[in-house]
Amino acid sequence: MRAVLRAMLKGQFRPLLLGLALSVLVLAMGAALLGLSGWFITATAAAGMAGAGLIFDVFRPSAGIRFLAIGRTAARYGERLLTHDAVLRALSALRIRLLTAQTRAPFESLTRLRAGEALNRLGADIEALDGLLLRLLIPVLAAIAVLAGAFGMLAWLTDPAIAGWVAGSFALGALVVTALAARPAIRASRALEDTVQDYRRHLVEMLRTRRERALLGKLAESRETLGRLEHQRRRRAARLDRVERGTGAALALVGAVAPAGALWLGGSAVLDGTLGPAVAAIGVFGALALAEATAPLRRALGDYGRIAQAARRVAPILRPAPQAPTGQHATTGALSIEAVTLRRAPGRAPVLDGVSLRLSPGERLAIAGASGSGKSTLLALAAGVLAPNAGTIRLGETPLDALAPEALRRAVTLVPQRAALIQGSVAENLRLAAPDASDGELKEALEAMQLAGVIRARGGLYSPLGPRGAGLSGGEARRLVLARALLRRPAFLLLDEPTEGLDTPTAQAVLENLARALPQAGILIAAHRDTELAFADRVLRVMPNGHLAATQSPERSEIP
Repeated sequence: MRAVLRAMLKGQFRPLLLGLALSVLVLAMGAALLGLSGWFITATAAAGMAGAGLIFDVFRPSAGIRFLAIGRTAARYGERLLTHDAVLRALSALRIRLLTAQTRAPFESLTRLRAGEALNRLGADIEALDGLLLRLLIPVLAAIAVLAGAFGMLAWLTDPAIAGWVAGSFALGALVVTALAARPAIRASRALEDTVQDYRRHLVEMLRTRRERALLGKLAESRETLGRLEHQRRRRAARLDRVERGTGAALALVGAVAPAGALWLGGSAVLDGTLGPAVAAIGVFGALALAEATAPLRRALGDYGRIAQAARRVAPILRPAPQAPTGQHATTGALSIEAVTLRRAPGRAPVLDGVSLRLSPGERLAIAGASGSGKSTLLALAAGVLAPNAGTIRLGETPLDALAPEALRRAVTLVPQRAALIQGSVAENLRLAAPDASDGELKEALEAMQLAGVIRARGGLYSPLGPRGAGLSGGEARRLVLARALLRRPAFLLLDEPTEGLDTPTAQAVLENLARALPQAGILIAAHRDTELAFADRVLRVMPNGHLAATQSPERSEIP
């Protein structure tokens, strides 16, 4: 929570500090308003009983009461405006920082990431974290400051015993209530948040796959699951509500004990002649007002579990990313993998063991093997998005980990199996790879990937696509991703099953056009069909033991 708090305070410290000061002022003016009102009522009654009502000054106390009432309202408005604006700005900056950090996650994490679920989780966590400032930090600091100030003022105006009782009873009462209610409140809050997130996840998944579920006859099962989760959510919300109501009742008891004790101590002082009735009333009415300082504790305890869970998930993402190398930029020569070994976890059998290969400019090399044998992993290593446990990967004479990232990305382009498209136009998707590309260059890339006619029929380069490229078939989306990779003009193009979803004639044409458009590029393919194997100059196979073995490439036609 400290890490998240530091991130939220960055850039918003001054407005939040001013908002905290106004929050303290609101509570202080509320206590002063009731204290002055109690003094005024009691003093007026005493003056009337003494026959001094005609000479008693009612104007200055009345003016003070009006000033405190109006000032408290203005301070409350300013406090809400400042703190909520600052918190919203802090959350906006935090959201950008978290999304940026998520894009820098390790390659294997990103390949397993489900965008809808991740965004839903992230949005819920950020929504919960607004309570870190608004319901925890600011109310607690304001309450501590006001209770300390109230002790000093009451000790000066009334009696140290009254001041100690009022401030001490609220402080001790808040601590006792927290100690008793914190654990059940946190448990209930966490359980409710887990159920809410389960409900959201199932609802999003059902909406995303509703057609498939309808075809398989599973919509009723999905509705039943959502109904069960909603019933569970209501039960857990009711349980948290009971804990909050119990906390509120305990705080109300503290708020009754404090003025009752102040009344007894003040009455004793009046009988002893050490205090006047009007002065003693200040302690009683001030204690009534100070109950407002501890009232937010009820909501804070109810939200603490949810806030802590969100902070626990968010804090690791906020850790500074490792410094990217700023080293060499030379990227000429062959792409070499030298005695590379990769294990998924210590002690487990290697996915790849002592693998070596060399891909020269203009060469086409296919990697064959059973599903799960390590073909995709080998491409990720060659692209520098995975680091080997042993061995070296070089571009020319330069190890990949010594290259500046921008130089590596200019030289090597990886098209994984799950390459992504975004909601937007066809042109916007293509220009993710080449922001300065002209419309003519975009059309040439589409023509090369046998997609120009499809896009013209849809309305051209600026025709819209839905989320994740919705509107294109699987094969069309695949060809659009390949067109985007082509626009980068890399020295080495790494393709993971590039013709998946394409018929054989289209697959052959796409591969031939890639070779024609990038005659000097080395092309490395994780192959799963004969068309891709026939395209290659050489074929290597990943064996079950993680080694590479040469194999005979099928006959292929010469590419002009």
